[in-house]
Amino acid sequence: MASRLLQVCGALRGLSAGRSPLGRGPLRLTGAACSMGAGGIPSDEEQATGMERKTMKALEKGLDPYNMLPPKRYAGTKEDPNIVPSITDKRLVGCICEEDNSTVIWFWLHKGNPQRCPSCGAHYKLVGYQLP
Repeated sequence: MASRLLQVCGALRGLSAGRSPLGRGPLRLTGAACSMGAGGIPSDEEQATGMERKTMKALEKGLDPYNMLPPKRYAGTKEDPNIVPSITDKRLVGCICEEDNSTVIWFWLHKGNPQRCPSCGAHYKLVGYQLP
């Protein structure tokens, strides 16, 4: 594949000189070689297909189909709790209560009213999430 690509690139350079760089008579370019010389290498958006294309289109619209972006920050109070998405009625949540703490406090979060972290008192609320 690499040698074929180099031959096509050499053939394209030979066009400007008006001769065949391979010395095999008149030069004939295929459709792939012509488009490669005219348009260059396709971008990720042009050659993406299937789920990759759907994901890229969703990200362009500002959606986050697979929770790839960092979560939105909330105050963590009872009025403005940290939102935790889940496809079930409960989820295991880990809270690092202090910035320089290396211990994670794990607790179960259930759907309904906001719940507090047993150590620091930050509030979390479980909300339903539909898979794409």
